[in-house]
Amino acid sequence: MASAAETLNELAERAAQAATDLATIAQEAAEAAPELASQGMAGAAAAAGIDPFLFQLSIFALACFVGYYVVWSVTPALHTPLMSVTNAISSVIVVGALVAAGADIDEGATWATRIFGFIGVILASVNIFGGFLVTERMLSMYKKKD
Repeated sequence: MASAAETLNELAERAAQAATDLATIAQEAAEAAPELASQGMAGAAAAAGIDPFLFQLSIFALACFVGYYVVWSVTPALHTPLMSVTNAISSVIVVGALVAAGADIDEGATWATRIFGFIGVILASVNIFGGFLVTERMLSMYKKKD
């Protein structure tokens, strides 16, 4: 009986040591998480040896293909809601472009950042305005004629 108790004590000590080791690993992971989160996907790709420009260019190209196939597979009855969603997305783009256009040159932003931000504000605003015009025209097609 004593050997069974000793075996259980030994197993309990091993389990306690394993739990302590796991707690240490979890604490190290928690401490490293903010740094990894700040690096983002581009930072992880750079750490893996991928050029960040090519990484972002490939994401952009994939987004273009996905967007093309999604938009062209929408039935005509759903074009008006699709335009509304496009307007909402463009409004988020305007906010991001305003942040880029208003970037402080003294804190690391370049003039190119501000110029591209301004161009982004203009293009997204035109997209929103055109989207509302198209939505209004499509909705007027459903109104009864007097």
